[in-house]
Amino acid sequence: MVMGKFINMDNLFKLLCILFIFLIACTSNKQINTADSCIIFEQKKNWYKATKKSYDKWSTPIALQLAIINQESSFTQFAKPERKKLFGIIPSSRPSTAFGFAQVTNPTWDWYKRKTGNKNASRANFKDVTDFIGWYTTQSEKIVGISKKDYYNQYLAYHEGQGGWKKKSFLEKKWLIKVAKNVERNAKSYNNQLIKCEKQLNKKGFFGLF
Repeated sequence: MVMGKFINMDNLFKLLCILFIFLIACTSNKQINTADSCIIFEQKKNWYKATKKSYDKWSTPIALQLAIINQESSFTQFAKPERKKLFGIIPSSRPSTAFGFAQVTNPTWDWYKRKTGNKNASRANFKDVTDFIGWYTTQSEKIVGISKKDYYNQYLAYHEGQGGWKKKSFLEKKWLIKVAKNVERNAKSYNNQLIKCEKQLNKKGFFGLF
C-alpha cells in the first residue's frame, strides 16, 4: 500500500509538471493587441525591425504593411483560407493557395522570389512577408501608378492584382470595396499611433511614416 501511494504521488507530480509547461506555453503565445501599432511593436520588437527594413528598401509605409497583414491574416503566421464544404458538411479543397501572414498565393510568391532573387523566402516568415509587401506595392506604383500613400487603391491592387485593378474588377465586388476602406482606416490609425511611439522605436529620428 505504501508503494502504491508513492507511485500515485509520482504520477501526480508528473501531471503537475505537464500542466505547468502547458500554462507557460499558453502565456508565451498569448494574442497580441492588433489594434495598436505601438503595442504590436512593443510585444514583437523584431516585427518593427522587419517593417522598418522594408520601408527603408521600398518606401512602403509601415502603417500600410501592418494594415495589409492585419486584414489578410490578423497576424496569423500559418493562416490558410477555410476549406469549401461539400453539401455544406464535408470539408473539401481550399479556394486558393493563399498562405501565411499576407495570404499570398503560390504564383504571386513565385513571381516575387524570381524577381527579387529571394529564393528561400517563406510566407510564414514575417521579415520575408514585409519585404514582399514592399516589393508588391512598388509594382503597383510602377505598373499602374498607385501612390503608396493611397492605402485604399493599394489594397485593391493587392487583392485583385495590378491587371484586375486596371480593369476595375473591384467595382463588381461591393464587399471588397468595404474591406479596402477598412484597410485604409486601419492604416491611418496605425500611422497616427506610430507617430506617438516613434522615438522609442527609432532613436535615430523620424523613420518616414508618410
